[in-house]
Amino acid sequence: MFKNHLDIKINHEKFIKKVCETNIVYGLKNEVGFATSNSNELEEEDGEPIEIICFWSEEIRARICAKNGWENYKTVEIELNDFIENWCIGIDNDGLLIGINFDQNMFGYEIEGYDLILELITELKKSQKELEFQKFKGIEDLEVQIKNILE
Repeated sequence: MFKNHLDIKINHEKFIKKVCETNIVYGLKNEVGFATSNSNELEEEDGEPIEIICFWSEEIRARICAKNGWENYKTVEIELNDFIENWCIGIDNDGLLIGINFDQNMFGYEIEGYDLILELITELKKSQKELEFQKFKGIEDLEVQIKNILE
């Protein structure tokens, strides 16, 4: 089934707004770990698809995807500051991608962790919202460090 790229982009934008409002990101987890998939767009140098770890802005979106191999996965909440500071940075450092608001047909937005952090920072700044981090002095410090890494 073909998924419209505009729909995927709109769902990504909804993810950014929603998680910045609620400070919660949802994942699917079982005893082995979090739900992963393969990129529909990007490949490793050897031709293998890049692995994606999937996250959602709403619990119901995640629950709908708990099928087709993910039946034994349960939804879990991740605080936004933890998601940014540990998940996004770790996923990017591991060379993986983040899947955003994937649907039950496994279509969703694919993004690198650092790029997602910058989009989240932009939205947080628009709403004048601060987050507390363990490893960064605040949003400004995080932004400067991520931008330095990407240069």
